[in-house]
Amino acid sequence: MKLPIYLDNQATTQVDPDVLQTMLPYFTQIYGNAASRNHEFGWTAEAAVEKARAQVGRLIGASDKEIIFTSGATESNNLAIMGAAEMYKEKGRHIVTSAIEHKSVLDTCEHLEKSGYTVTFLPVDRYGQVSVDSVRQAIRPDTILVSIMTANNEIGTINPVAEIGALCHDMGVIFHTDAVQAAGKFPLDVEKMKIDLLSLTAHKIYGPKGVAALYVRRRNPRVRLAPIMHGGGHERGMRSGTLNVPGIVGFGKACELAMKYMDAEVPRLRRLRDKLWDGIRAGLDEIYLNGHPTDHLPNNLNVSFAFVEGESLMMGMKELAVSSGSACTSASLEVSYVLRALGVGEDLAHTSIRFGLGRFTTEEEIDFAIEKIVTTVKKLRDLSPLYEMVKEGVDLKSVQWTAH
Repeated sequence: MKLPIYLDNQATTQVDPDVLQTMLPYFTQIYGNAASRNHEFGWTAEAAVEKARAQVGRLIGASDKEIIFTSGATESNNLAIMGAAEMYKEKGRHIVTSAIEHKSVLDTCEHLEKSGYTVTFLPVDRYGQVSVDSVRQAIRPDTILVSIMTANNEIGTINPVAEIGALCHDMGVIFHTDAVQAAGKFPLDVEKMKIDLLSLTAHKIYGPKGVAALYVRRRNPRVRLAPIMHGGGHERGMRSGTLNVPGIVGFGKACELAMKYMDAEVPRLRRLRDKLWDGIRAGLDEIYLNGHPTDHLPNNLNVSFAFVEGESLMMGMKELAVSSGSACTSASLEVSYVLRALGVGEDLAHTSIRFGLGRFTTEEEIDFAIEKIVTTVKKLRDLSPLYEMVKEGVDLKSVQWTAH
């Protein structure tokens, strides 16, 4: 077992060795531009891209013609939301999303608000789920887009996406979902789930960074997007720019492997995740699970350790690579906006740690992690007068604190 142990697979994943081997020839042997249509180097690169397009499509039940390659899920989310907002602005300027979306959705919606659009940010319940009824009540005659994530990146809660998709389909509203964390963790089918736009990325499913995709429905209904980048008309005019052929090839292979391994990988991850949670619970009190107890990603565990500062806990267990929230906001010391939306108090939210298991996580690593977490929390709590008071039966809410 090598240290440190990587338990931050919601932030990014190791590139699978099979993915890397598939990519390598496209750096030095098959290095043509996929848009060069007048020689064999370009034709070969284009064929590789189209093969990958089909592989990505199969993972979500889509046609290869409905897959648009981008530079990352942030760009995919921007293209879906801003592209739809621009294309359908004559129909309406109202968008519905949730309060705990990824920042690439929230910030894009807030940008559109400054341009005259109205955005409804739906609340979530204490588990982080968006209710179908709240979406129904939010939709208005001028609503052009609903964007609700499939699974949350911090707490792992899965939303009722198929039901929301059916609702939007019946009401004639375009439905976009950020499925970045969900892809490869359970079956996705854009047809059955009535999804019109779907974002996914390679580096969350053991592929390379810097390449992602946006699914854009072609029929029933046909969805059109205004481009947010211009210059060459690549990707059916929706996303100009020279294609990252090695990255796209790796993305396609990663999707193929995700489908191949899913039936065995998901129960294994769930078992290891449950073992980690059970081990922490057996060794510690005053701990709280964040997220839905059952509608939950198999590899995610978000726990609040009362009376322990999250940053101190991470510093005390440097042998474990974990996070206190989204990788995109980890530089901030502010409490997680996701946990705030769940109603988690600020003190408890500051004690939260996210554990993300992955394809290469082993049983031995989980055993080590349990011991390290329990030992470190106990050591830090020994320094906490508040924890000592609670153990002595003092109700902290009844204490009258005086300032000096």
